[in-house]
Amino acid sequence: MRIRKFVTTCEDIREENGREVGRLVRRAVCSAVIDNPLAGKPGADLAVLEAMGAEISGQLAERALAALGVAAGDVTAYGKGAIVGTAGEIEHAAALIHPRFGAPVRKTVVKGDDIIPSTKKIGGPGAHITLPITNKDDIWSFNEMDAIDVWIPDAPHADEIVVSVALAVGGRPFARTKKPS
Repeated sequence: MRIRKFVTTCEDIREENGREVGRLVRRAVCSAVIDNPLAGKPGADLAVLEAMGAEISGQLAERALAALGVAAGDVTAYGKGAIVGTAGEIEHAAALIHPRFGAPVRKTVVKGDDIIPSTKKIGGPGAHITLPITNKDDIWSFNEMDAIDVWIPDAPHADEIVVSVALAVGGRPFARTKKPS
């Protein structure tokens, strides 16, 4: 697998609407810009992308964890996504981020009983994607239901994929939405 570059961002939310948060609320995303070996090959067997997903996901999770600056067990939420360049198909993203992608992420963040929410799309350089984030062990924990945006100005080229992992700690700053009774 050829990786053109990694892009990692981290945001600390210290204040919202003029109110100090008073605790750690942090989200990090690591994205990789990788070659799409199936670009321009509609209907090709997806096994190569499934294997690439297993290989890249742990690297992305480890880099996002380092950016968070917390212990692996402190991560409360996660998400993933991919933008396929225009010479690819949406199924390339599905093959990359679904069958084998999750296990290395869960190993990095210690546990992760629930699904890693995801999104995927086709786009050109500078395409934007919003990654959903949910609690890693309880998908119905409303406090961590959130999102983070990703875009890389020069990616993906037509024959590339931008693949991302988001990790978070602290939930939404002033989460108070409850499950229905």
